[in-house]
Amino acid sequence: MLLIPCPYCGEREESEFHQGGEAHIERPKDPYKLTDEEWADYLFFRDNRKGVYLERWVHRHGCRRWFNVARDTATNQIVAVYKMGSKPPKSITSRGTMK
Repeated sequence: MLLIPCPYCGEREESEFHQGGEAHIERPKDPYKLTDEEWADYLFFRDNRKGVYLERWVHRHGCRRWFNVARDTATNQIVAVYKMGSKPPKSITSRGTMK
């Protein structure tokens, strides 16, 4: 079982959480000026790499707050947890790899 350290409630079982996709995806400034291809790219295309990945999670059966998790997809090890609006720890690059 995966234990996830909620930054608000502490460590809890994975079953209390829901993964919400890749973290730090910026919404286009003016979506009405995007082509169909650019809009589809924003909506559907995400990185899917092996290694450390920055994700959004929600504690759905607890505080119901969203937060970010840096998780190694190969080992399922959680490298870091940080609040929404915060930047990843300095030991993790913007692409989610370890320095």
